[in-house]
This record gives sequence, structure tokens and C-alpha cells, in this order.
Amino acid sequence: MKLSKAVRTIPPALTLLLSFLGAILAGTVLLMLPAATRGGSIPFVDALFTSTSAVCVTGLIVVDTGTFFTVFGQMVILLLIQAGGLGIMTLSVFFFRQVGRGVSLHQRRIIQDLYAPTPRKDIWELLRIILLFTLISEGIGGVVLYVSWSGNGSVLPVFSALFHAVSAFCNAGFSLFADSLVGFSGSAAVSLTVAFLIILGGLGFPVIFDIMQKIKFRTIKGYRLSTQTKTVLSVSLMLIAGGALLILFLEFNGALKGMAWGEKILNSLFQSITCRTAGFNTIGISALGAATLILMIFLMFVGASPGSCGGGIKTTTAAVVAAHLVSRLKRREQPSLFRRGLPQDTVGKSMALILLASALIGVVYFCLLVFETDPGREHEKALPLFFEAVSAFGTVGLSMGITSGLTRVGKGLIIFLMITGRVGVLSMVYIIIGSGPRDARLYAEENIMIG
Repeated sequence: MKLSKAVRTIPPALTLLLSFLGAILAGTVLLMLPAATRGGSIPFVDALFTSTSAVCVTGLIVVDTGTFFTVFGQMVILLLIQAGGLGIMTLSVFFFRQVGRGVSLHQRRIIQDLYAPTPRKDIWELLRIILLFTLISEGIGGVVLYVSWSGNGSVLPVFSALFHAVSAFCNAGFSLFADSLVGFSGSAAVSLTVAFLIILGGLGFPVIFDIMQKIKFRTIKGYRLSTQTKTVLSVSLMLIAGGALLILFLEFNGALKGMAWGEKILNSLFQSITCRTAGFNTIGISALGAATLILMIFLMFVGASPGSCGGGIKTTTAAVVAAHLVSRLKRREQPSLFRRGLPQDTVGKSMALILLASALIGVVYFCLLVFETDPGREHEKALPLFFEAVSAFGTVGLSMGITSGLTRVGKGLIIFLMITGRVGVLSMVYIIIGSGPRDARLYAEENIMIG
């Protein structure tokens, strides 16, 4: 009884972190079993890194997934990706409901925090839709990929199709092919299917649920999409389209040189979508120019949307800060999105999130420069290490090819970034410093010079 009471007093953010850490530890143990690798063994740090990358749906790898791991090991990774993408607590709560066990208020609060911006009575309906939508999306994507790959000589086309469908929807970026999807850069069926799954998994389940409700109650006047849904859809569209156009422009005579117009557009669009949080690539990252890499770093930093499988600061955070900036420039009292005012608390949290995320990446990047570079030759790895750090925080999984060469310290730092990016930087801060009652003290104001 005392243990149950103690569990209920654990903050939701800490419970979420502990669930991810538990899954990472279990995955590490399973990947270290002789049956999981073709050579019969894997160093502990590499197993831990792979398990963390899978649970945090990142996709950064230190060993090749398709050749280093056996089918059993790949199945372990697949299950870790699915569990990490949906959330350990989500699956636990759903299982308890299915077997008739009661779900505590504490567990309900966690699901509420994960998938709804405001309290809602239909949280169980939302949870059911999430799981059903996930399985249907992955199933359809897997069928399309199977049809595309059934004649390409793949040893296990069914498993390969399922693996990539789950990896794409969960925005993980793990691939059984050594060059990711570069070998299918000219296949519209493969590229568009994977891209579509990435978008569905990155929009956020609250947005998907809201759209379904809109379709369901389309005959009822007055039902409107929420401001969050409108914001997510508009920002995602702008980032995808803007990123694709810039990549096409920057790499027209670079990495895209020699391709037909249709293939250029297809690869530009795919890379714009995948570098938000997914980590697949149809173009060799080493072939991209510095300007394109900086653009990709920005897209990785923004990431996906709240309540999704992806990481980053989230599209809504970027939109809130942009709205705040516009309101300041136009001398408006209140920032707004789609004719709805934004609470100052939301604006403050968004600003804090961006500052904390930038500071965290900066500190880890500094440490990576110290431990992963040789004196006098720091410039050789400066951009690759920064790219790696942002990719880990955004749970993206793209790399300039330095992941496997990192030291144990470097791998530990990237592991920390992956976990923080998946759980959320604000959640990590609340876990460390606590989230007690609001301090209502006010002091006399005094102006200072800025700018």
C-alpha cells in the first residue's frame, strides 16, 4: 500500500522518464544476448546506444542494423521503436484497460499531458484512436513497401517492409539497408510512402484525432478545428515546402546534379520531410553542401509537433515565438494565432524552451569538441559534431558519418541528448529542479537598457 501511494506521488514527467529508462535498459540486455548479433556479442556501450536510439526513435547507429544484428536482434529493435514511438505509458495504460484492470488518476494525468493541450473527457477514445490509427497506417505502409520490394531480391521482404513502415511512422529512421534509402532515390512509391508515414507520425495524435472528429461531425455546424491543429498543419506545410524549395535550389547542381527534374523534386521533398525528425535519407549526407546542412540543422531543431513520435522544440513552439515577435513589432498587447489570443504563460514557456534547448545543445557541443577532436584540427569535425548534436536532440538520426567513431564519452553525451529530446527539455528541467507551487511574489519595477 505504501509503495502504491509513493508511486502516485511521483511527478508525471519523472514517471515518463523512468518508463523510457526502463525500456532502454531492457532493450540493452536483449541486444547483448548472443542470439541478437551475428558475431554473438556487442559492447555494452554500443548496445546501450542502439537501445536508446530505438526507444527514443532517433535512428543514430554505431553499427549497421541490417548486417550486424540477426533477425531476432532486428525484431528487438523494431519492438523498441514501436514502444518508444507510442510511449511506454500509453501502451501500459491501454493494456490495463483491455484486461479489465483499473487505471489510476496518476496514469490518466500522464496520458493527458502527452496527448491533450487541455483536459478532455474522451481521453480513452483518444487513446483507442491513437493505437488503431497507428496500426492501420503502418499496415498500409507496409503493404505498399512490400509490393515495391518483393521483387528486388530482399531475403525477408515482409519483415523488411514492416520494419521500415514502423520505423517511418514512429519517425525513427532505422533502416535495414546500409545506405538507408539512397538505393531507392528514384522510386516514387518508396519515397512517397515513407514520406507520408513520417508526416502522419510527426503531426501529433491530438491533431489526427481533431481532424477525425471534424470529419465525423462535418454535418454539425459550429465544429471547428482547434488552434493547435491549424497551427501544426500550417507550420508543417510551410517547413516542408520551404525546405524542399531551398534544398532544390541549393543542391540543383550539387547532390541532385544529373537527376531528371522529377527525381530532383522527389528527393528534395523527401529530404525536407525526413530531416524534420525521421532520419531516412535518399541523398548521401556527405554529398550535401554546407548551406544545405545548416538548413537541415534548423529543420531538425524545430522538429515535429506535440503529442507525436518526433522530437525537436516542436512546430507549435516556433509558431508561438514567431507570433510573439510579430505582436511586438506591430505593438500589439497580445500575440495571437488564427484570431485566438495566446496566454502569456504559453509564450513564456515557449521562449524558455528555445533558450534551454539551445543552451543544452551548446554545452554538449562544447563537450564534444573537447573530447572528440584533436588539438589544432577542431575545424575538421566542428560542423559534423554540431550536426550530430542537433540530430540527437531532435531525435532525427541523420549523421555526417561520425557516430560509429565517437568515444565512449561522446556516445554518452549523444545518449543524454537523445533521452532529453524524447522526454522533453522542460520535463527534464522540472524533474531536476521540481515543479512546486508558483511563486507569486512581485517586486517594484525598474527599467534597464537593452538592445
